[in-house]
Amino acid sequence: MDSVALSKFISLGENVCIEFKRGGNGFEDDAMQTVCSFSNRFGGDIFLGIADDGTVCGVPEKAAPDIIKNFVSRIGNPDIFAPTLYLLPESLKYKGKTVIHVHIPPSAEVHTFKKVVYDRTGDADVKVTATGAIAQMYIRKQNIFTERKIYPYVKTEDLRLDLLPRLRTMAQNRADQPVHPWMEMNDEEMLRLAGLYGTDRVTGETGYNLAAVLLLGKDDVIRDILPAYTTDALLRRVNVDRYDDREIVETNLIESYEKLLAFAQKHLLDKFYLENDQRISLRHIIARELVSNILMHREFTSSYQARLVIESDKMYTMNANRATQASYITPSNLEPISKNPIIAKFFREIGFADTLGSGVRKLFKYSKQYSGEDPIFEEGDVFKITVPLNDSYSYDTNIDSQESSDNKNGTRNGTRNGTRNGTRNEEFKSTVIKLIRDNDKISRQELAEAVGLSVRSVTRKLHDIPNIQYVGKGKNGHWVIL
Repeated sequence: MDSVALSKFISLGENVCIEFKRGGNGFEDDAMQTVCSFSNRFGGDIFLGIADDGTVCGVPEKAAPDIIKNFVSRIGNPDIFAPTLYLLPESLKYKGKTVIHVHIPPSAEVHTFKKVVYDRTGDADVKVTATGAIAQMYIRKQNIFTERKIYPYVKTEDLRLDLLPRLRTMAQNRADQPVHPWMEMNDEEMLRLAGLYGTDRVTGETGYNLAAVLLLGKDDVIRDILPAYTTDALLRRVNVDRYDDREIVETNLIESYEKLLAFAQKHLLDKFYLENDQRISLRHIIARELVSNILMHREFTSSYQARLVIESDKMYTMNANRATQASYITPSNLEPISKNPIIAKFFREIGFADTLGSGVRKLFKYSKQYSGEDPIFEEGDVFKITVPLNDSYSYDTNIDSQESSDNKNGTRNGTRNGTRNGTRNEEFKSTVIKLIRDNDKISRQELAEAVGLSVRSVTRKLHDIPNIQYVGKGKNGHWVIL
């Protein structure tokens, strides 16, 4: 690491992956606790010789080799650090002072320092003593899919097989082939193909897995296996301390999806929006992506209660997560990782979800058009998605306002080809009639380019002209002037 890189670390300050230590006496116990917590979390960097506020105080230059030697010895001693680590700190020069840097990568093991487990939360090292919390760390480290856990005593009668005919129809409606495979299978064959019934190749157990219980289990069966499983839907607009409306959802994922989607749609505005001349529901798209994510990608073995909350200025979801990093997710740094691949595949088959990663891109696209702002994705042990809400925002109004401003300034392409007067209704009408007479198959896109407006604006204005109609469908149709 050079001085430029070190300067960037200092400017970032302490966080979940960066720790500063004065280090007058070398790597003391508090620094070793940080090594342990970084190993157990996402990894990180420790800088010895820098105060908490970023002031570089340095360590004695002559003492640096002994400090490094002592550090390597301690992390290699199984009585102090277990399992042991192999790390090699480096000595750096920064503004005439000596700083010792050690990079700690994330480990595949759960480590202890002096027989105590430490985890990283924010910029603090936290002692972990609860058995459940330590178990969650092992789950995260082992990179296993808890949805695959076999429950050999779960029988067919414990599942909601009455849902299967409807699910087959939903899959058939989504299929890109004449007959979806589920349509020609009996119930047992369908569940096996969907990965809900199988064999644990480690233990040899055969039966229905956790994914089957979650997707199709009866409520009492789910409650027996996952007592903490629930999704809390809240509306907080007037009574922000409690709620204005609430629905506690504790049923299978299929019906949970439908209940949560209905709750969100009930309390969100369905704003007018056109895409490629077709009206689509931004409300439905946003609610669908939020609901499918909170059900499809959550860590169900955690006792953390998932929630969907609608407030006056935002809507957000929070759910337990098996995190691989601590960061904010954007379309540019998105690395799709399926937390529950069996459940995710089942959701895609019946149309509750699309391809992995598409939800992030859709929310970034349609949240901007729904509220004028981008969503926020926070990856951590708790995964949080926040979609801003603005009831007074209208995408079409904003576009029209921008077009009006552009037309006045002469910056729109349409003003360059002599159609600046297309913003007035009568002049718009006469211009469009002339264009249609010249070409009765002209598209809305071509009309929009000619008059210097958006396709949405042109479509809306055409509805207000009763003597212009489009006959037929798509490219095979044509305009008629009555």
